[in-house]
Amino acid sequence: MFRRAFWFTAGAAAGVWATTKVNRKLKKLTPESLAAQAADKAIETGHRLKEFALDVRAGMLQREAELGEALGLEAPADDPALPAPRRAAALDGREPRPPYPTNHSYNRNEDH
Repeated sequence: MFRRAFWFTAGAAAGVWATTKVNRKLKKLTPESLAAQAADKAIETGHRLKEFALDVRAGMLQREAELGEALGLEAPADDPALPAPRRAAALDGREPRPPYPTNHSYNRNEDH
């Protein structure tokens, strides 16, 4: 008699445990829960990317300072001894030309 009662109780406990696990998993798979999980992951990824970009920027500035110090390029940016940028010097006040001709009109309906 005790054996039957033990196995009945063990079966009922296993059933309750399995039902609880299935219900929790189903709640995690609802559209609202999945959307919240995706939003959390996106925010977390955004924070990681921002931290990575800040680390890269700090490394770039540090390396640029090291290279400037090694090459003796510690001149201020407003130094008149520095030449003007090539692009501005080549234009001499003229408007820049577009990289392609713009004197034609293109109408997609003409192709049909």
